[in-house]
Amino acid sequence: MQTPVKIILGIDPGTLFMGYSIIAVSGRKIALKEMQVLKLARQKDNHERLRLIHVKIVDLIREFSPTDFAIEAPFFGKNVQSMLKLGRAQGVAIAAAMHAGLPVTEYSPKKVKQSVTGNGNADKIQVWKMLQQLLNIREEPESYDATDALAIAVCHHFQDSSAIPSSGKVSGWDDFIKKNPGRIVSR
Repeated sequence: MQTPVKIILGIDPGTLFMGYSIIAVSGRKIALKEMQVLKLARQKDNHERLRLIHVKIVDLIREFSPTDFAIEAPFFGKNVQSMLKLGRAQGVAIAAAMHAGLPVTEYSPKKVKQSVTGNGNADKIQVWKMLQQLLNIREEPESYDATDALAIAVCHHFQDSSAIPSSGKVSGWDDFIKKNPGRIVSR
C-alpha cells in the first residue's frame, strides 16, 4: 500500500519579495519540489503588488495541488506602515489559499526556527544549513526569502506529524504505555 503524499505550500510573505516553497512528504521522506522568490520591487503600485501575490498563489495551487498551506504569522515591528503592508500581503495569500479550500496554518518566525534548528533564535544561515542537511540540498539559495518559505513548510510538516507514532493523543506516561505497549523495552 502506497503512503499518501502530503504537499505543503510554504509562504514567507512580503511586499517586495515573497518567498515560496513546495515540499512533498511521503512517510518520513521530504522532497523539495520548488523554492523561489516572487520579486515585486519593480511594481510601484501597492495594489498591483497584492494582485501579483494573489495570482502567484493561485498559480502555485493550480500547478502543485497542495494539501496544506503554511505561512509566517505577523510579527510586531516598530514601523506601522510596514506592518500594514505586510499584513495586506499575508491576507491576500491566505485568502487565495482559503478560496482554494486549503487549510491555513500560521507560524511565528521563532516557532519556525525552533522547529527546524532547535533554536528559536537561530539566524537565517543556521536555518538554511539545517534545511540543506534535512533535504540533501547542494546548491546555494537565490534568496533567504525562499529559504524562509522552505523552513515554514518544513516546520508545518514537523508540527503536523509526530516523531513518535502513537494511537491518538495521550494524557501522561501511564496512558502512553497503555496505548503503545510495543514501544516498551525490557532491560
